Amino acid sequence: MNVVGDRGLDARALLALLGQLRGWAEAEGFSQIGVADVDLGSAEAGLLAWLSNGFHGSMAYMAAHGLKRARPAELVPGTVRVITARMDYLPKSAPEGWQAIEWQRLARPGDAALSIYARGRDYHKVLRARLQRLADRLAAAVGPFGHRVFTDSAPVLEVELASRSGIGWRGKHTLTLHREGGSMFFLGEIYVDLPLPLTAAAEPHCGTCTACMDICPTQAIVAPYRLDARRCISYLTIEHDGPIPHELRAAIGNRIYGCDDCQLACPWNKYARRSALPDFEPREPLGKATLLELWRWSEAEFLQRTEGSAIRRIGHERWRRNLAVAMGNALRAGSDDGLRAALRAGRDSAGELLREHVDWALAQG
Repeated sequence: MNVVGDRGLDARALLALLGQLRGWAEAEGFSQIGVADVDLGSAEAGLLAWLSNGFHGSMAYMAAHGLKRARPAELVPGTVRVITARMDYLPKSAPEGWQAIEWQRLARPGDAALSIYARGRDYHKVLRARLQRLADRLAAAVGPFGHRVFTDSAPVLEVELASRSGIGWRGKHTLTLHREGGSMFFLGEIYVDLPLPLTAAAEPHCGTCTACMDICPTQAIVAPYRLDARRCISYLTIEHDGPIPHELRAAIGNRIYGCDDCQLACPWNKYARRSALPDFEPREPLGKATLLELWRWSEAEFLQRTEGSAIRRIGHERWRRNLAVAMGNALRAGSDDGLRAALRAGRDSAGELLREHVDWALAQG
């Protein structure tokens, strides 16, 4: 009998264990579980090319970790498998035709548009706790084992692992796509030293469709499966801590935290599944706020309103930087409703970064 280590697990027992893991994952709110091998050697060339082109922008940690992203056993010594997990985040309260509603919001210059995923609780907190409980259940079943839980928190090639384990395929916008779930989901991983059976890789189904590439406001998807983060609105409004490039400000429109356009345009998201978890329900007023309403938040109110939210990590000044750009775009579109007066009132107390964006905004209309 081929027994694994000293745990007494043969191939049949490991297969049964994977079945149990899927049941435990479903109970924790996950939609799908896969298992990937740790040999990601074929992804290394693409990663190096992306970095050498500077497509990671100011995310220096991407380059600092180098090829460790593509080498799970170097990141966590002893790793032989990666458990991948998918958690849907489209709110249960999202109505039919939710994509059309989001497009309508983007067409109203005075409204604030935030990525759907950011309107609820910080996904890092939700997934990390539930992934750790899965690891704890595994430990209870097989005894102590080497593992580490990740949720967008370390140098992990998430989409590559998800594709190889059958969670979905890499779409041309670089996000993971599933035929029965679209792309409105988070990914999480557990690196383990258990030789669990591998799950079959996903087949791609984008075909000749280029909807995501065509719709991108800043043309950040420079080629199929290749994103220049420096042009991506999600990067500019969340990761980038400096001034937003002048040539991209108009294209940002009223998007103040992230951008969902490529997902809204994707035909597969007609199958996006709603989450059963209340964590991803939108907090008031993030699902329907105006730019002016959010601009009026003091720093204390910003911190209170975004407690437990992914939004809080950008800080109040960058939050207002993003709002100032959107307010300038609204002024150019002929929408005022007090925006100009609010910008002027906030200018004197603004730091250098924010003041420059306020001045730009005031010059737009």
